[in-house]
Amino acid sequence: MAGGTRAGLEEPALVLAPGRGEGAAADGLLMASEVMRLRLDADWVILSACDTASGGAPGAPIFAGLAAAFLHAGAHSLLVSHWPVRDDVAAQLVVRALEEHARGRAAARALQSAQLELIAGRGPEGAAQPGNWAAMVLVGH
Repeated sequence: MAGGTRAGLEEPALVLAPGRGEGAAADGLLMASEVMRLRLDADWVILSACDTASGGAPGAPIFAGLAAAFLHAGAHSLLVSHWPVRDDVAAQLVVRALEEHARGRAAARALQSAQLELIAGRGPEGAAQPGNWAAMVLVGH
C-alpha cells in the first residue's frame, strides 16, 4: 500500500494479519521504515501486489518505498510490479518463475520463461496482453 493512499499512512507498507500484543509490532502494518531495520539474506523477495515498484507517492522515483527498503534490508533480488496486476496472472507468473528457478534457471531467465508462457497463451484468458504480464520486473541480481 502506498503512502498517502490511506488516511494516516505516510509511507508505503505491507498489510499483514495483526499480531498479538500492542504497538507497532501488532498493528498489522509492516512499514517501509520497519523493513529497513530488518536483516535479511533472501535470494528473492516477491512483492506480488499492485504498484510495489513505486516510491509510494506521486512523483516519487521508481524502486523507492518498499522496494528500496527490502534491498536495504538485504534482499538480493526483488520481484515487483509497476502497475496494478491481475491476481490470476500474477499468481501463475510467480509460481512458474519460482518453479523455473528451482530447476536451476537464473532468476531473470526464470521470469522471462514464465512471461513467455503467458505470451504464448498458456495462462488465464487475456494474460497474453502485455498489460497483464509486463508489470512484474526483477530488480537486483
